Amino acid sequence: MSRFEVRARIKVRDGQLEGFKRQAAEMMRLTRELDTGTLAYDWYLSEDGTQCEVREEYVDPDALIDHAMHVREARDVMFEEFAYDHRMFFYGETSPALDAFTQKIGLEPTRFTTLQALEPLAIR
Repeated sequence: MSRFEVRARIKVRDGQLEGFKRQAAEMMRLTRELDTGTLAYDWYLSEDGTQCEVREEYVDPDALIDHAMHVREARDVMFEEFAYDHRMFFYGETSPALDAFTQKIGLEPTRFTTLQALEPLAIR
């Protein structure tokens, strides 16, 4: 399997933007220190500070499981105190292990498969 992309969309609880930012920084710290298969983990905040989108890319679908385990406690704090309405979107084929994991934790991501893709230009 090739690279696996994920998008997560979440909403910031009213009055919790600063706490949200601190918790996002903690999740980023854990990702940098513990993950080995994460290629991208980029957080984008809406101009009004009410929504966030996280762009994630992994070496393969199973690297998402490792990442989820590394940030589990910090993610729990994020959704208990600072965020809600967590939606996930998977781009590409998943693995049996990721399918079992998402079923076990009750995650129902929206799944997309490739219809068309631009191939990188060859260097001449």
